[in-house]
Amino acid sequence: MKKLGLIGGIGPESTLLYYKKLVYAIHDKADKDFFPPLVMESLDVYRVLAYCKAKDYTGLTEYVSKGIADLAAAGAQVAALTGNTPHIVFNELVNRSPIPLVSSVVVTARAVAQGGFHRPLLLGTLFTMREDFFKKACREAGIEAVVPDSDEQLRVHEFIERELEVGIVTETAQNYFSELIEKMIDTRKIDTVILGCTELSLLFETMVSPVPVADVTDIHVDALVKEMEE
Repeated sequence: MKKLGLIGGIGPESTLLYYKKLVYAIHDKADKDFFPPLVMESLDVYRVLAYCKAKDYTGLTEYVSKGIADLAAAGAQVAALTGNTPHIVFNELVNRSPIPLVSSVVVTARAVAQGGFHRPLLLGTLFTMREDFFKKACREAGIEAVVPDSDEQLRVHEFIERELEVGIVTETAQNYFSELIEKMIDTRKIDTVILGCTELSLLFETMVSPVPVADVTDIHVDALVKEMEE
């Protein structure tokens, strides 16, 4: 089994989800008591967001690349990011990485397309919704990602940055997202929702969505398990 390296801390709550889901997914598949080899490098999510706000993508690339190099030095044979926002510079990271990287964005777009959906609502940080990297992956998979309007994007980002990044889930946030999804069904004809920020998993655990939800974390974990077993 390959040793997996995780770039964590982006943010901490999603890192915990990744770790738990990964080790138990492999443990449950094993015919014996076994947990997989993992190594983690924890980065600062606020530093990542600061690079994005400043559009300092060179700085972001260098910061995350250093973390990936540390994972490789610790014996990782394949690596992944536990946050979607740094995928803004994923191609640059791949070019610099000494080990293969598995993109949560690409595997999610493909999974949504393979599920027979065509117009997913993409929710995530402001940078994930505004920039083209996730929408491009969707186009390449043959689907069209839809995002909320600019004011709604800001509100979504605020819930993520101020609450979900630190593990806070409120009824106010759940009500807002439920109403937003209903609105997007009526006005934009969406047929599914992509949780394009790994922290959104926390919010949707106890929510009922009127359309199917594609959880990036779950889809990415499945892909990583397969990669580790190859």
